Amino acid sequence: MMPDIFSSFDMYEFHSMWFMPKTATLILLPMIVLMLANNYWLSMNRYLTTLIYPMNIIFSQLMRTNSKHIKAYSLIIFNLFIVILIMNLMGMIPFSLSITTHLMLTLSLGLPLWFTVILSSFMYNKKEFIAKLLPDGAPNWLNPFLVIIETISILVRPLTLSFRLAANMTAGHIVLSLLGIYTSLAISSSIMNTMLLVPVTMGYILFEFAICTIQAYIFCLLLSLYTDDHSNN
Repeated sequence: MMPDIFSSFDMYEFHSMWFMPKTATLILLPMIVLMLANNYWLSMNRYLTTLIYPMNIIFSQLMRTNSKHIKAYSLIIFNLFIVILIMNLMGMIPFSLSITTHLMLTLSLGLPLWFTVILSSFMYNKKEFIAKLLPDGAPNWLNPFLVIIETISILVRPLTLSFRLAANMTAGHIVLSLLGIYTSLAISSSIMNTMLLVPVTMGYILFEFAICTIQAYIFCLLLSLYTDDHSNN
């Protein structure tokens, strides 16, 4: 039994529970190999349609930003969406470690892509990159402060992006753990409480699956919006 509700976020508590992710990997691996088979892509099927639908949503959003002008950035963002979504859903497996609740992982995903946009914008047009640090029409006496504030707001973007994903996934799993604890106690104590808590728990599990998808989309959406500050000329 877990010592507290935060045990599911401690990787050292799961040294004997890694059989669940390993089992899931063994189940998913043949499916991936089958999908990569040559004849899989020859005809449109429901599995391919399921993959194309989120792809169209992501690419339609990317086309509204400057990310379309950065080579291969759109493909990177779409693949990142799939990776984060899979990791979020893997965290829903009972007795498995939710790796997207760890800031080290989310920061390692957001920081390189944010830095890539910053570096690309600076190398593309240094003058325009520096000029964007100062808003148009600002009074002269405010210019130094506005440059500092704008610089800080740009530098904290990867931190806020990573914290947002980790914090939202952590909060969801904490609530899910509490519901699981109360439901297990209700099953052994009262039938009425069980009839009340089981539907609530099942409904929240479905809600958490939706949150996994939404958080992956928001993470990639913000990364694409950061490209609006990219130099154009």
